[in-house]
Amino acid sequence: MRIYDGSPRQDFEEVFRSIGAFLDRRDMKDVLLLEVPDGYVVQGLVTTQSTAGAWSESVGSTVKETLTYLDEDIAKFMEEAIKLRGTGEPPGAPQAGPHERALRVIGRWMDEQKPRDVFLFEQEGAYVVRLLVSAQATAHHVLAEFTAEDVDGLVSRGPSLRAAKGSATPVSGG
Repeated sequence: MRIYDGSPRQDFEEVFRSIGAFLDRRDMKDVLLLEVPDGYVVQGLVTTQSTAGAWSESVGSTVKETLTYLDEDIAKFMEEAIKLRGTGEPPGAPQAGPHERALRVIGRWMDEQKPRDVFLFEQEGAYVVRLLVSAQATAHHVLAEFTAEDVDGLVSRGPSLRAAKGSATPVSGG
C-alpha cells in the first residue's frame, strides 16, 4: 500500500488508527506491522479460549496470529472506524483502545515524514518504527522509538495540534 502514491484520503494517521482499533478488538499484543506493496502484514500474539471438557474450567493459550490486509481491507477498516466513531462522542461512548490511540499519533508523526515504506513493532506499549524516506535522488531509513510515555505525550498534545490545524477530530477520543 503506497498511500502517498494514491488517494489523499488515505493517510497513515487514519490507516494506522483503523488498524489499531482492529488490534484492540482482537486484544493483540506484541504486534509487528509490515507494509507490503498491496497492503499490510500484521502479526501478533492473541489469547484463545478453549475448554478441555464439560466439567473443566476454561483455559486459554497464547498463539501467534499472522494476518494480511489488502488495500481494500484497509479501506473497509477505515469506513467501519469512522462509522463507529460517529460525528461526536456522546456520553458513555467507548473510548479508543491503546493501539488505536498510539497508532493514530504515530501515524500522524509518520505523515510528516512522508515515508515510502513502513515497518513497525510494538512490545509492552512501546513502538519502534523504521521508515524508508526519499530525499531528492536518494532514499534512507529513519528509525524512531516511541515509549508509552512518548505516546501519552503525543496524545495529550492532540487538542493543540487540532486547534492549529482547524480539525474537529479528537486524537485521544473514540
